[in-house]
Amino acid sequence: MKVAFASDDGLTVNTHFGYAASFEVYEITTEKYEKLPKREVKLEEEESENSKIENRLHAVLDCTLLFINQIGPAAAARVTRNQIMPIKVDVNTSIQEQLERLLQMLQNKPPMWLAKAMQSVNEGESTPSSR
Repeated sequence: MKVAFASDDGLTVNTHFGYAASFEVYEITTEKYEKLPKREVKLEEEESENSKIENRLHAVLDCTLLFINQIGPAAAARVTRNQIMPIKVDVNTSIQEQLERLLQMLQNKPPMWLAKAMQSVNEGESTPSSR
């Protein structure tokens, strides 16, 4: 599954979803995680609230988990409607530490929320995706 991190330094989760200029993206399996190309957000000079959400959502549409520091209610609703699980973490949380935690959870008995997220990824692979 793909996991996105709102980050402006590539090392920590340090950005609100609505202000993220880019997302660090990783592919994670039960064996390993691998860095994918950074996703840049198409920034507009004057963004409406709707286009602000849409531009960021477009950058992470194929991801299953989204690590952010904060997310507004409208954005959270749009993200979850697209079957992406937003996960709020403290400012400057290490991306690598989060990846290591996810890897350990996947290798052991994943918590219910992670098992559910993995199930939706697996179902998406066997049928045409609506994302």
